[in-house]
Parts: sequence; structure tokens; C-alpha cells
Amino acid sequence: QRQLVESGGGLVQPGGSLRLSCKGFGIDLMLNAVDWYRQKPGQQRDLVASIRGANNTGYDYSVRGRFAIARDNTENTVDLQMNNLRPEDTAVYYCKTYDLWGQGTQVTVSS
Repeated sequence: QRQLVESGGGLVQPGGSLRLSCKGFGIDLMLNAVDWYRQKPGQQRDLVASIRGANNTGYDYSVRGRFAIARDNTENTVDLQMNNLRPEDTAVYYCKTYDLWGQGTQVTVSS
């Protein structure tokens, strides 16, 4: 059974960092197009970062320069490094490949 599992969320102070991980089970993420989305309370799910091929990446303007998406070939994961976090980054973060979504991981940025 194909499955995506996110991890790494939590509570962090403004200016802090978190690293989210999206691990594939029964699916090879190493060449798949993978996206990270986030959903803030009461809002729609928005695309945050994408990776295509080996290292073709794209970011929403709100996270550009602070977030970085990358593949970990040894772990079959696609990670999202989040630096200089802001309260407005608070959301549930989801990874997606093709029609498959993970269950989400909560990120809360608060002092």
C-alpha cells in the first residue's frame, strides 16, 4: 500500500527552524514530483514548495529564501528545511506526490 508519512512538526519560537520530512512507503520518491503544501486554520491548502527531477525546485514567494526542499535518496524522503520561521507560517503541512497525500504535520510558530 502506497503511503506518505510526514514528520518533524512542532512548536518553535519566531526566528527558529524546523525540518519536515516526507517519507514514502511503497512508492519511490526519488524521481517523483513532490510538493509541500500548508493549510492555515479556515483557509485553503496552498502550495509552498516543489521539487521536480533531481533538483529543480520552486517556492511560494512567502517562503522563498527561508525554506528549502531537497531529496534524501538514502531515506526515500523529501525534506523541507524551514528557517527564520514566522507566526504566519503556522499551519498543518502536507506532502503530496501525484494523487497521494500524507496525513499532515502541525507547525506552530509562537513565542
